[in-house]
Order: sequence, then structure tokens, then C-alpha cells
Amino acid sequence: MKLQRRVALITGASRGLGLEIARLYAARGARLILTARGAAALEAAAEELGRHSDVVALPGDVADRRHAERLVRAGLERFGQIDILVNNASLLGPSPMPMLEGYPPDVLDDVLRANAVAPLHLAQLVLPGMRAHGEGVIFNVTSDAGVEAYPGWGGYGASKAALEQLSRVLAVELEGTGVRVYVVDPGDMDTQMHREAEPGEDLSHLPPPSVSAPAFVGLVEDERASFGRFVAQQLVSASR
Repeated sequence: MKLQRRVALITGASRGLGLEIARLYAARGARLILTARGAAALEAAAEELGRHSDVVALPGDVADRRHAERLVRAGLERFGQIDILVNNASLLGPSPMPMLEGYPPDVLDDVLRANAVAPLHLAQLVLPGMRAHGEGVIFNVTSDAGVEAYPGWGGYGASKAALEQLSRVLAVELEGTGVRVYVVDPGDMDTQMHREAEPGEDLSHLPPPSVSAPAFVGLVEDERASFGRFVAQQLVSASR
């Protein structure tokens, strides 16, 4: 699968990793459906990317099911298909992050809905078209906090662990359809979300998200197995 003329829906696309993936996809001729919670930042991203590709941008929260449905419908009306879904948007939760013994249950509900339920819902919305075409790629962006136990990361980590298991089961259920499901841990990056997770820490030694973004190109075009869990920075280093 080459990115030229393909249609990619990218969430959390106004900054950080999502924006870097969108830039690479646009440079390769992919058409883009973008969403993020920040309307002004998304508009700026769409203006930039629109100079290189055809872009649909709709601000909103993907945890809002009506927004997710509007987003997919707008993309299909514009392009007629969605070939790639990048579930990149995430909700960190409180900053600084609380220990689990004091974690507010209503906030945990929000984090799980944004980081696990919303990506599955978007996959459900795009899968009929992918199945009909006999191909497609679904990326679910995860974190090492989903597999390691870090104090304070319990809420966010639990949501990513749930996303990973949903991805594994979805991949098994889609076996033989031509739709690939990839779980990608971008690795530690110097991003706004990471700075919010560890307020006051100097993260300038960490790589920018542009270092991890090429993994999302290689995984589309290399057509690996129908499922895999990858650490983006390791994948990019190995391909050099």
C-alpha cells in the first residue's frame, strides 16, 4: 500500500506526533481527514497541510460519539473512502497525575473513554469501508505505561493497556480481511502532553515527535503482518 492518493484519518492532529504524521503523509500524496480538540491549532495545521494535500479538518472531541460519526461521514462524503486510521488523540488526566488510591473515578471514566473506547468506536466506523476494499490500516498509539507499572501513571496506563488488548482481539477478528491493526508506542518524546505529565521536569533531552513519525509511514508501505506491537523509535532506527 503506497500513501499516494490514500485517505488517512488522524486524530490529535493539531500538534505533536499527530501533526508530524500528517506532514509526512501529505508529503507522500495522501489525502487527510484531521481532528483535534483545539480549533485554532487545528485550523493552523489544516492551512499548512492544505498547501500540499487535500484536507478535511473538523475540530472536536473523538470521545463524543456524535463528533466521531460526523468526522467519518465528512471524510467519506469528500473522498469516498478511508484507508488509514491513526488513533493518536489521548487524554492524560489530571496534572500532576495522582496515585491510584486517590484517583477520581469520574476522571478515570473520561480517560478510559478517550483512550480506549473512542479509538474502538472510530475503528468500528471505518471498518465497513476497509472490509469492502479488502485492505486498510488501523494504528492505535500506545505507551510503555500500558505494559510497565509507573507510580502515578495508573489511570493513563490502564487506558493504554485496554487499548492494546482491544487491538489484539480486533486483529484476530479481522484476520483474512486485508485490514491490518498495529499498536505503536512512539517512545519518550518532548511533547506538551509529556510536559504536562511531568510538570517541572526538563525534557529537552528527549527527541521531538518528528523522530517517531516515520514509523507510521513504513508500517503502511511495508505491509507487515496483520498485527504487531512496535516501538516507533526502534523501528525507525532499524530501517536506517
